[in-house]
Amino acid sequence: EGIEGRVAYKGFLREVVHQFTGGLRAGMGYCGAKDIGSLKQAIFVKITNAGMRESHAHDIEITREAPNYSR
Repeated sequence: EGIEGRVAYKGFLREVVHQFTGGLRAGMGYCGAKDIGSLKQAIFVKITNAGMRESHAHDIEITREAPNYSR
């Protein structure tokens, strides 16, 4: 609200929506939410940087990075 701007082209809408949908489904899975209503009741817990590093894939050779996942 209150600003006007542009966002660089990110590809076809269906591909962007596909990525958003995948992220939403993953987040719902992490929270144990089976629907949007139960997702609204979720509580997120802040973790340390060390915890974040530990939660990512490690001790493997990644052959191809996922487009929505970075270390």
